[in-house]
Order: sequence, then structure tokens, then C-alpha cells
Amino acid sequence: MHSPEFFDEGTLIGVLTTQPLDRMLDYKAPEGGCHLGAFVEVPLGPRKVLGVVWGAGQGNWDIKKVRSAYRVLDAAPMRLEMRDFLRRSADYTLTPMTAMLRLATRAPGLGDPPSMRKIYRRGPNEPDRMTDARRRVIDTLAQYGDLSFTLKELADMAGVTSSVIKGLVKQLVVAEEDSPRDVAFARLDPSRPSKELTQDQASASAYLAQEVTSERYGTTLLRGVTGSGKTEVYLEAVAAALRAGRQALVLLPEIALTAEFLKRVEERFGARPAEWHSGATMTERRRIWRMVGQGQAQLVIGARSALFLPYQNLGLIVVDEEHDTSYKQEEGVLYNARDMAVLRASICGAHVVLASATPSLESWANAENGKYKRLDLTSRFGPAVMPTMKTIDMRVEKLPSDRWVSDVLRVEVQKRIDQGEQAMLFINRRGYAPITLCRACGHQVGCDDCDARMVEHRFLKRLVCHQCGETKPMPEKCPSCDAEGRMAPVGPGVERLGEEAAKLFPDARIATLSSDMYGSARALKAEIEAIADGAADIVIGTQLVAKGHNFPNLTLVGVIDADLGLQGSDLRAAERTFQLMRQVAGRAGRAEKPGTAMLQTYQPEHPVIRSILAGDEEGFWRAEASEREQAGVPPYGRMAGIILSGPDVAQVFEIADELARRDQPLRQIGAQVFGPAPAPIARVRGRHRVRLLVKAGKGVALQNALSRWAAQVQIRGDIRLVIDIDPQSFY
Repeated sequence: MHSPEFFDEGTLIGVLTTQPLDRMLDYKAPEGGCHLGAFVEVPLGPRKVLGVVWGAGQGNWDIKKVRSAYRVLDAAPMRLEMRDFLRRSADYTLTPMTAMLRLATRAPGLGDPPSMRKIYRRGPNEPDRMTDARRRVIDTLAQYGDLSFTLKELADMAGVTSSVIKGLVKQLVVAEEDSPRDVAFARLDPSRPSKELTQDQASASAYLAQEVTSERYGTTLLRGVTGSGKTEVYLEAVAAALRAGRQALVLLPEIALTAEFLKRVEERFGARPAEWHSGATMTERRRIWRMVGQGQAQLVIGARSALFLPYQNLGLIVVDEEHDTSYKQEEGVLYNARDMAVLRASICGAHVVLASATPSLESWANAENGKYKRLDLTSRFGPAVMPTMKTIDMRVEKLPSDRWVSDVLRVEVQKRIDQGEQAMLFINRRGYAPITLCRACGHQVGCDDCDARMVEHRFLKRLVCHQCGETKPMPEKCPSCDAEGRMAPVGPGVERLGEEAAKLFPDARIATLSSDMYGSARALKAEIEAIADGAADIVIGTQLVAKGHNFPNLTLVGVIDADLGLQGSDLRAAERTFQLMRQVAGRAGRAEKPGTAMLQTYQPEHPVIRSILAGDEEGFWRAEASEREQAGVPPYGRMAGIILSGPDVAQVFEIADELARRDQPLRQIGAQVFGPAPAPIARVRGRHRVRLLVKAGKGVALQNALSRWAAQVQIRGDIRLVIDIDPQSFY
């Protein structure tokens, strides 16, 4: 017999593996037995795979034929709350459990023995002769007492080369030892003094600290104008979690935001937290995963997948810039990290802080109906004031066809440069030009594998498809009519805007910020730090620059095409344009000097543009909410997108039509099916894409109905069916 928590050796156990199977697998418990939730290595065919003991085995097999698990891995067992979170996430997003487990084990080498590294500390001897460099090494080691360092850490802190340290090792002045890489993170000290808070900030911090220490689930929408000090407020909530002995997680929408944020965390708590994102090394990812599970990482700063780390005692989740679309994962497991953060906190009795200057309508509505608490920070921190907002009516500007910076904006930028200040020009388009056109026959160069125009990236000297990533050289002649010398870029991208700025402001130092122009996340972070330190006069950027950066000397923001996001049929187009324009404008005037934001627009009377100018955020949300409520769309109704794809368009449409005809399970809950129709981008990576859209009432059991509906149709051949609950994009 076994207890519900422990399985004796040879007992049947049910194991969930990370392999794409649709069921648990039965094994015998390994030598020494295993706990419920244990990470195990099991045989699957000829391979060894990772799995988690999910419960007792089903016992539907001849016990003699059931194979034994090889071993239990040296990792803390998966807690019940984590298994519950994965199960409920899978049910909500209609994702196989095996795919959810892969999300929760995204650290390499979990089954490997701990790897070692060299560390350095003070040795017993004195040097044969003292030099300035050697003294700095000895003084550094003395200053930090019992702490040990890697070679690079000690060399950096002492300001010497590694050869100086190696020389001291030979004389036993410095001791060199082997140490496991997977070591605990330095303890954070919540008792260190915080920055002086305003009355608004202090009362918000006190409320959040009280909620965190109550150990009850709750969600707070922390809405503050850009530059109002939201970060300082929620760092006090982090301090409250640490004082209570609980772990905290801060989610950021963009890896480039982490450098400045980590500095602020280190100033507040005296040590660096764990960083979980795509820029972390494989070794570091494994260390974080293990230390989080052992409670040896108190604070994690991470991208959306940090939600799936094995926290031992999670007390606080902060979702910074909670409105940001990058929190929705659009490939693999389709989930929204903001919503999953709320689910995870509700399971483990943690508090959630959703922070934004321009909240999503979903969060705004949840605060309006009392589901979330709302705290407002209404003024900028310190001497900073909100920027003045102006429009430039492009209908009266007489610009040549190859120019995008109006004369009004050009004059204002020059003023800032003359005053030793920074200006930003914003356009939400990567690359040099969105279209490459033949002036002889009108052909637009498209991707061979997608129904998308290829974007010229002049710094790469190539055309790039922003759907599949395919690239091709710039054509010398038209692929359609063979005319030579007639290919022309149409429209501006961020690179072309940079080229124009260089001509308009020949003496200015210009920095272009776009996620695809840097070889690594670290290079991008370094560039942002340099700009903040004054290394550029003009910053030219895409959506990346709207996200939380603090450029103290930036006093002017010029938006080149404020109308860009208002085009198209996306139900969130107005909301996203409003958020983006307010966020970009908020980069101006964040220190002592007042800022100005100027929006170039052909539609100055558009309700969204007028709301932005007036700063009437509540009026905008109320009007937008009223329209959505009347239409019965999110957040006042439910939606699901169904995307069928395959190499044969007729076959894809045949299955889609069959699905649409068999809509009885959906009609039973009052849901409507729209489509099928070709997706707006109807071919990606050679696969034809057909969409259906399901619209249902707010309180219905949509997932159950969708599962029954999809199960009626046999998906054959190379056809894929993906269900996207709460779709954020409709491409």
C-alpha cells in the first residue's frame, strides 16, 4: 500500500510526460519509491524522457509488461497548486496537458548532475610583492568578507585583468575552488530605505502591503499616468512579500526594459534578483528553475513564461504595462499571461498588481464592476509634469511624396537639439519601407510562402517577410516584368525615417531603436542605456520605445503617423491606438524639463485623436465600453478564433465548411459562428489559413461546447486546427 503522497517501489504510477501524447502513461515506481509530483526519468520506446508523477496508475495493463521509471530527478517535487494551475490553464486554453508541462519545464538539463565552476576567495598567504592591482584584489576580497566570486566578477569589481588574479592564485593569496553552478541567489533586504514617496504613492503602497501580508487572493489595478512612480509603489509590495517570507514575480513586456529596472531593484534591495527571459543563458535558466523550486530565489523578473516556474511560496505577481499585447503568446500554447497571472494567484493565495498608465479595457471593466480594486496615481513624480499634447494637421502640410517629417515638427526638433535636449520620432513600422513596387508594371514584391508583402530592411540589404521570417536579396529587376532599375520603396519604415532625419539634421547624433536591428537583447539594452545617458540627440523608434523607458533629457515626441493603428477591422484598434499614443507621448518630459508630444494626423477630428489630446481617459474608456457592450464583444461577451491551416486550400475549406455546418453544440449555448473565410493573411509558410470566429455570451461554458464541436470533425492529413480563446489579433 502507499500513502496518497508516496508510492513504494514497484507500485503503479501515472506519469505525465512532456511528449505529445494525449494521456498519462503507467510505470512502476523506481527504486526507493517516489513522491506524488516527483520529476522522473522514464522509458518511452528507446528513449528516456522527462515526466511528473501525476497520481496512481490506471492498471489497465498486464503488470508484468509495465516498465519501471528509471529514477527520480534531484528537483523539488511539483506542488499540488502547480499541478492544479497547469490543469486549469489547459482546460481554459484547450491545450493538451503535455504541452502545458513543457511550458513548466523549460530549463535544459534538469536531469543532469550539478555542473561545477571555479570560484575565488581570500587565501592564506601574502603576495611576494605588492602592486596597485594586487592591492585592489585583496581589498575587494576583504571588503566582502566570506563571499566568493567568479573570475569575471572579481576582475570587474577590482578593476584588474584575470591574469592578476591567476598570479595571486599561484601564490595562494587567492584561493581557487570548485563550486556548483546552481547556487542560491543573494538575499534581498526589504528593510533597506525606499525612495521618498508622495502621499498618493504612500497610501497605494500601504494598501498593497496590507493585501500581500493578508495571504488572501486579490487583484489590484494600479493605474498611474506615465512617470507617476508606479514602479516605486509596487516595489514596496515586493518588499512586503519578502518580509513575509514569500516569493514575488514581476512580469515585464519587453526584455529591453530589464536593464534599467534591475538597477532600481538592486538599489532598493541591495542585490540582483533572478532574471528569466530569452536572453538568459541555458545554465542560468536551469539555476533559476532549481532555486525558485527550493525557495532560494526570492524575486524573479521575467517575461510571460516566468509564470510557469515552480514557485515554492508565491505571494505577489506584478504585471507591469498589463495592457501590452506581448503578454499574449500567439504560437504553441495560446495564453494571455495577464489572465494566467490572476488564475495562478487565485490558486496560491497571492496578490496580483496590474500596473499601467493605459489599462486594457478588460482590466478597466473588472475594476468598474468591483472584481478588481483600483488605485490611481494622478500626478508625475517629483518636478515632472505631463507633456503638452498637440496635433499637426497633415492635410495642410505640403510635403513632397518622399518626406514624412512635417515642417512644423522639423522646426520643433531643431529647437530641442539647439537647447541640448533630446527628441524622439516614432513610427510603428519596422524596416525601411513596407512595400517594394515596380514602377513599370505595379508589381509588389511578396513572400513566396505567405500572402504578405516583403519589407525592405536596408541595413540587412534584404527583403524580409514579417510573418514567417523568410528573406531574399533586393531584386535588381522586377520579378514580374523583368524591368531593370524600376524597383522603388513605398512608404516609410523606421530605417527610412532615420535616413530622412540624417538629411534634415546633419549634425545630430541619431539612434534608431527597433527590435530587429540588434543582434542580441543585451546589445539592445546597452543602446537604451547609452541613449538615457545622452548618447543621442534624436531617437527614432518603433513600438519598442513606448514601453517604460526613462530618457531624462527627452522633451519632444513626434508621432509620424498617428492614424496607422486606426485602419483595419480589429475590434481593439481604437483601444490600441489610444494606448500606444499615450504611452509614446509619456516618454516626453519625465524629469525637470516640461515635454511636448506632437501627433501628425490626417484625421485630427477622429474621436480617438480627440480623446488623446484632451487627456480624457475615463471618457474614452466609457465610450469604448459602451460600444463593445452593445456589440456583445469582449470584455462584455466571449470570443474564440478557430484557425485551420494546410498545404491544400480546398481541403482546408472543406473541413472548415463541415465545422460551420455542424454548429449544434455551439447553438445550444447561444453562440454564433462566423465564417469560414480566408484569414487576413491567407497563407503563412506555405500553409493556407482559414478562420472561423465564435461569439458567445459572457457567462457561457464556451470551452466545453468548443471541444464537443471540434471533436465532430476528423482532422486528416497535414491539416492543423488551432483554437484561440480570447483572441488578441485576427490576422
